[in-house]
Amino acid sequence: MLFYTPNIAHNQELPAEESVHALRVLRLKNGDKVQLIDGKGGFYEAKLILEGKKCLLNIFSEKKNDKRSNIYTHLAIAPTKNIDRIEFMLEKCVEIGIDEVSFLNCRYSERKNIKLERLEKVAIQAMKQSLKTFLPKINEMVDFDKFLLRQNTENQLFIAHLEATERKLFSKEVYQLFLENNTTNQQNNASNPSFCMLIGAEGDFSTQEIEQAKQKNYLPVSLGESRLRTETAGIFVCQTIEIIKQLF
Repeated sequence: MLFYTPNIAHNQELPAEESVHALRVLRLKNGDKVQLIDGKGGFYEAKLILEGKKCLLNIFSEKKNDKRSNIYTHLAIAPTKNIDRIEFMLEKCVEIGIDEVSFLNCRYSERKNIKLERLEKVAIQAMKQSLKTFLPKINEMVDFDKFLLRQNTENQLFIAHLEATERKLFSKEVYQLFLENNTTNQQNNASNPSFCMLIGAEGDFSTQEIEQAKQKNYLPVSLGESRLRTETAGIFVCQTIEIIKQLF
């Protein structure tokens, strides 16, 4: 029984929603043992102390995972008209391993808004399901050009699009980056690659958006011969980085 307790360091009590689940759904009792994660790398074991509708916690074990993955993956994607598809993508990307997700309002976007609270709940459930201790950062929707103006914290920038212009193969580029980084690290302990991938709406990016991204040093890439749905492309990017990372 795993519960999400983001404020456990300051408040040793299950949040209201988690308390309802513990009492009404799981029907836990006073003294039952539970496991807790705080989304910041902390994993705890505790016993329940029931006080009415409150679930207080007597923590008897604590582990801190200070070593988050040394590869940072940021997916910036235009949400689909059917939000269920983006929720599915987010769930799978969290399970695979992602650090940050941003939502873009692009030229051909059919969806102009998102419910951030709902998406955060999807990410929390996926984190619990996959037994991860870090919760990815989920950002509000932003216009494409404003996103490009942000200060990049990632050192590898990509934009996936379908125009018949020069594009590198994404999987090959990622493999080469890991290969070069592995060699460099052995020599002088260089920093690890961090990725930001732009994925457009179901109508792709506009030509102007592609040019804007290129001016901001985003490398145009192809995800392969198949034309992927937006949410499939997001999962593909996340999985590709994770698989290649494990090879090194």
